[in-house]
Amino acid sequence: MSDSSPLPPVRLHPEAELARDALSTPLLSRAARLARWASPETRVDAGGGLAEDQLPAAAEYLGLTGDDAAAWASEAWRVAIDTGLVEITDEEEGTVAAGEDLALLTGGSPQDVLGVWLGALDTVVADASVPDLDDLMDAMDEGGEIDLSSLDWDPEAEADFLDGVLGNLYLLTANEDGPGDRPVPLPALAASMIVPNDMGEPTNDVLEQVSDAMMRLDDQFRVLEPIGLVEYQPVDEALMADADEEPAAPVDDTDVSRYGMVRLTPLGLYGLRARLLEAGFAAPAVGDLVDKGADALLDGTAHFPPGAAQAETEQWLDRREPLDAARELLAASRGGDGGAPLRRLRCQQALSLVGPEAEPALRAVLDDPELGGLARVWLTERGAADVPPPSEAMIFWLTVDTVAAQLAAEGNSEELQGLVEGLAQQHSGFFAAAWRVDHPATADVLEAMGRLHPDKKIAKEARKAAFKARSQQGG
Repeated sequence: MSDSSPLPPVRLHPEAELARDALSTPLLSRAARLARWASPETRVDAGGGLAEDQLPAAAEYLGLTGDDAAAWASEAWRVAIDTGLVEITDEEEGTVAAGEDLALLTGGSPQDVLGVWLGALDTVVADASVPDLDDLMDAMDEGGEIDLSSLDWDPEAEADFLDGVLGNLYLLTANEDGPGDRPVPLPALAASMIVPNDMGEPTNDVLEQVSDAMMRLDDQFRVLEPIGLVEYQPVDEALMADADEEPAAPVDDTDVSRYGMVRLTPLGLYGLRARLLEAGFAAPAVGDLVDKGADALLDGTAHFPPGAAQAETEQWLDRREPLDAARELLAASRGGDGGAPLRRLRCQQALSLVGPEAEPALRAVLDDPELGGLARVWLTERGAADVPPPSEAMIFWLTVDTVAAQLAAEGNSEELQGLVEGLAQQHSGFFAAAWRVDHPATADVLEAMGRLHPDKKIAKEARKAAFKARSQQGG
């Protein structure tokens, strides 16, 4: 995942709703309760952890039972320390007091609450990359030092692996063609990190690596679920049983959910986006552009998928009067630069959402060589009277502009190929006239038509026309 190319835009839930979700996560709510439970008698060790003899009382206060109760209480305490819900007042004595940030959970804004939760998330993500306690104990030498080499554990590589997995889960959730907010099978997520994109049938070695990655992710998602990042259905314990053991009940080997299912929560989507932004990624969210000008809207949504582009545009339009919005959009769509055709396409799509109040703005540009064509389309589609017919030059200019916009938006798509075939079929002399069109993208459009058209004869005509256009433009 490159930090230079924008990620798909995400649709975030309102911050007030996300803040409520954050307060109700098991781990943050336990950390807050322990912060209120702490007293002048509470003691911590040199690392800030709750003293071992106080863990049972903390676990009991939280209502935790079972073999893992003390570990859960210890984890909640460390989150309280790391997020400032508890502050160490005297390191030598090991005394603590409620931290200033504790008040934010009850009296702060939604952003304040989410800020505390993001701090807790950082702690938990770091924890998820660490081997479990049993492995650490096995790797400890007689002097109490941990031999990392015996663990086959590279802290930096492990953190990068988990970041990559979470990044892929973010992409799958954000992508309009992906599963969205539906659960993702753990094998698919593991394979996305291991199997090369150009590999056909995975080798046995690669499949073994995917299996190992699944087991690592199973442990990690169990750690990440209590902070509310994901909803996780763990790997079926029967799958991890020894081969010579009889399963307790019949198992269905075709049920993919038995291999683990993970879903990024709305709160998790917010959290991962915040981490991506902090890491320098361009991670847009629908609604980012509502207070910006039309130029920012058209450029910002240029490569948004259709659903996100429409949602962003609708929010932008909701804050403006239709006539003012139409004028601003039309003005921002002018230009002869490489991005202008796509801006005009986005402008046309935005104007399709505007009511009849915008008509004066469209009539005002009927004679504009760049905007007159799309203005006529808009007026005609709404049944407006007295719409002057376009000249042949305007029709060809608009055609070139439209194909250039589609090329910029979709590349060599099937839809664009269909458009190219339709143009050549409807106008027998299209290429003889098209190369003369005074549009900066004429030569590029004709070259693309030659590349996309399946008929070799017509493709050759397009390439010849492209050559003429480039010669005419002095290129």
